Amino acid sequence: MDKWSLFQRFLITENAQISVWDFVINAVIVLILSVVLEFTYSRCAKSLSGRQIFASNFLLIAFTTMLIISIVKSSLALSLGLVGALSIVRFRSAIKEPEELAYLFFTIAIGLGLGANQRLITLVAFLILLGIIWLRSLRGQTKRRQNLYLTVNALGDDKPSLAQIESKVNESFKAYNLNRYDETADQIEVAYWVEMKGSADLEKLNTALKRICPSVRVSFIDNKSI
Repeated sequence: MDKWSLFQRFLITENAQISVWDFVINAVIVLILSVVLEFTYSRCAKSLSGRQIFASNFLLIAFTTMLIISIVKSSLALSLGLVGALSIVRFRSAIKEPEELAYLFFTIAIGLGLGANQRLITLVAFLILLGIIWLRSLRGQTKRRQNLYLTVNALGDDKPSLAQIESKVNESFKAYNLNRYDETADQIEVAYWVEMKGSADLEKLNTALKRICPSVRVSFIDNKSI
């Protein structure tokens, strides 16, 4: 038998049979880890919309990945066929934030690890990364910061000066940066990037500016929406 025949025989021969019990055990672990990850994403993610809907896909993605790896790992031919299939199928998903992509990779990693029957290393990695996510989330709750795009607009002869506005901004926020400044004879408009601790900072600035000019208009826009 020549080398080419041996290679063809290697491609069509399965190297190992899939154990049903191992698959069932891995499926149960995938179910548990996916539910835990779903709960973690719902509580710790910074995304403000669609958390439950997005997290509900974790179980399906992890289980499907585990199923594919469990099947193709026993045959080189199936592995090559999977590469060919993925090169034809084009997956398109609207990812709003990089955090969502990170959780998707985390979910796929769970499926890959259990599909390769590497339970211990998958569980250890899952617990380590989960602990890091919760620690960072708890730390973020105690030191919550929000970056805002602040715009101050005033009309009339009693409009505040730039120095007055900047003085009140400096008193109200921990950090700020002048982004835009426009002034005419009867109007002034100033824009800042500001870092605030809570809504009390916004109320403090608004009250201070109203004392100088009652007609002043203050608007705040979340940095993420710009």
